[in-house]
Amino acid sequence: MQSLENKIVSRIYGHGRGWVFSKTDFSDLGDHSTIDWSLHRLEKKGTICRAIRGIYYYPQESSLLKETLPVNIQQVASAIARKFNWQIEPSGETALNILGISTQVPSRYVYTTNGRSKIYEIQNRELQFKKGMMRETGFKHLESTLLVQGLRALGKENPGSENLQIIRNAINPSKYAAILKETRGVTSWIYKLIQEICR
Repeated sequence: MQSLENKIVSRIYGHGRGWVFSKTDFSDLGDHSTIDWSLHRLEKKGTICRAIRGIYYYPQESSLLKETLPVNIQQVASAIARKFNWQIEPSGETALNILGISTQVPSRYVYTTNGRSKIYEIQNRELQFKKGMMRETGFKHLESTLLVQGLRALGKENPGSENLQIIRNAINPSKYAAILKETRGVTSWIYKLIQEICR
């Protein structure tokens, strides 16, 4: 048991603070019931926190406020998707918020999924999955999905140079080449904006 717990802790630490996960992320280490028990012990110790039933996170602390930061909802959505083997896609407004266009912390995050429709309440925020047809299922990188969905939400006519700069700042330059390669088949005006962002 202790050996398994050490392996789980090592993987959590390897992903760094802020990582959100479920027992599925450790299924290669042992049986589910033992992993469940180990995660429960780690929560009791205060090493990890629980976001919702079955979903945990390695908490981050604000250096300024000296208090634990709220769990990252995008990370929660990704952990749920991995747990249930769903594909998910953020709505345009959710994508824009993740990219930093909105300075307000939203109370509701919406994702389209090929799984089931479900709503989760997480630390006074709502995470909603809507079963439906997804447009950007072929992307391997989250950044590609965020860019396409966010730019589509901004619109073709006047995306705004300031907004494009904010989006550029949110994307790691090391991802530019991969983004440009896998988004080549999207609507032409969206791809032109992606080229401008990744120049």
